Amino acid sequence: MKIESIVIPATSDFASLYIEQKEPVKGFFHYDITENTVFEQRYHDVMGRDFDRAGIANCIEEYMEKFPQTEHTKKSIEKLRNEGSTVVIGGQQAGLLTGPLYTIHKIVSIIKLAQQQEKLLEKPVVPVFWIAGEDHDFLEINHIYAEAGQTMKKISFAGNLDEKRMTSDISYDKAEMRKWVERVFMHFGERKHTKEILSTLHKSILKYETITDLFSDIIMSLFKEYGLLIIDSAHPSLRQLEQPYFAKLIDNCSEITDAVLNQQESIMGYGFNKVIEMDKNAANLFYYLDNERILLDYHADGNYFEAKKANFQIKKEDIHNLLRAYPERFSNNVVTRPIMQEWLFPSLAFIAGPGEIAYWGELKLAFDTLKFKMPPIIPRMNMTFIDAAIERDIVELELSLRDILTQGIDSNKTNFLETAADKDLDNMLDQTKDFLEGQYGSIINRLEENDRGLVPLARKNLSFHMNQIDFLIRKANMSLETKHKTILDKYNRIEQHLRPLSSPQERIWNVFYYLNEMGEEFIHQLMMENYEFDGAHKIIKL
Repeated sequence: MKIESIVIPATSDFASLYIEQKEPVKGFFHYDITENTVFEQRYHDVMGRDFDRAGIANCIEEYMEKFPQTEHTKKSIEKLRNEGSTVVIGGQQAGLLTGPLYTIHKIVSIIKLAQQQEKLLEKPVVPVFWIAGEDHDFLEINHIYAEAGQTMKKISFAGNLDEKRMTSDISYDKAEMRKWVERVFMHFGERKHTKEILSTLHKSILKYETITDLFSDIIMSLFKEYGLLIIDSAHPSLRQLEQPYFAKLIDNCSEITDAVLNQQESIMGYGFNKVIEMDKNAANLFYYLDNERILLDYHADGNYFEAKKANFQIKKEDIHNLLRAYPERFSNNVVTRPIMQEWLFPSLAFIAGPGEIAYWGELKLAFDTLKFKMPPIIPRMNMTFIDAAIERDIVELELSLRDILTQGIDSNKTNFLETAADKDLDNMLDQTKDFLEGQYGSIINRLEENDRGLVPLARKNLSFHMNQIDFLIRKANMSLETKHKTILDKYNRIEQHLRPLSSPQERIWNVFYYLNEMGEEFIHQLMMENYEFDGAHKIIKL
């Protein structure tokens, strides 16, 4: 592997300005991530707060018991118990086969930043990956993409489409999951490592029952050597730890909502769109009722909580009683999840994707309301993997990698075809169409004067001739593409691997394509590299 860095804009203006630490965006966060002392400042701030490190370490240890681990895992759990420890944390939904590549990029970012800061601070820093098992949008995680000819095909697992259930409660049919995985690998193709990978996946499918557990198993299989800790946000023991913090969220829900709305108003005043949708009655909490996750509103005038769609209403004092009896029924939304994480974990930094940067920017005043700071928000590393064949094609076609990643390749392909086309033939065909339109125009005018009944026939004749010429043009273009198929295939391959479906590679491709090609060595090589958290895009040459 070889790493190069190029500067390309983030997928949103807000994230780009944050990465560059420019105003007004910089002012929506508590820490300047470009300051050399930012992690020392944060460490000092974290050490001034109290955390139940033993409680969260025990909870993680219990959750991880059934997943692959090594001595590095156990060492990280012991480090977390240390009163001087901090964590680098980030999270994602539990995608099938880990989902898009950005999940892998985020985990690599979490581990590498934790390693770097542990050396610099000379204090224990633990990498923690938070699995959003409480989320309930199954359609977001039930598929991956794989190559199918000259396009990327969405391969969906039918599974349980009950979208209101938490992911951690969604079980899968083991036979159907095995078939789905085999269908995915059919698109990847038979390689040296295919049988071994499929054998491992089949065993994991049989071992577990839920989407989240299968995800956790795969993640730990890949990263067990690097001290990564994982926790499912829906784990019952975690809910017990969260119970007193849910009580705080219930008591402060109106103040939190007002703070977010005020922050959004400030952000929109600078021309940005808000990313968190909420109204003035939002409680920013979910309640699990009859296997359905319902979003609560709070009405201060009547001092009660409500979920209109579920016909659910409860007084504030009664919801506290429910919380004490059934903490596992409560879960966070996009506003309260970051707050909950900051109560649970002594976080040195949060690793965020571009969309997460935008919603964290709307939370500063909410944190101020609760009298503590949000952590330094560190943009996760953006990566693009390029194999040797694709790199050769880029060089041969004299393309700009930066342009490919930001704009795609359509304009280059169009320019090539225009250059290769028979311009004399194109001109002849265009002139023929112009001539026929002119002649038939004169014929139709004459018929309008002398024999109007023949006008429809004349128009039909013109349409027939024009269609025939258009047919000839299409055939000429097809012949041109056939003649230059080798070159056009190179353009298509480059686009499919680096800018598939007009999206970044990390949003479409899946890590198992690369594992199928290179085996687990792919992850080990990725983890051996040194990375800078400088906001630059990492080009990983395989």
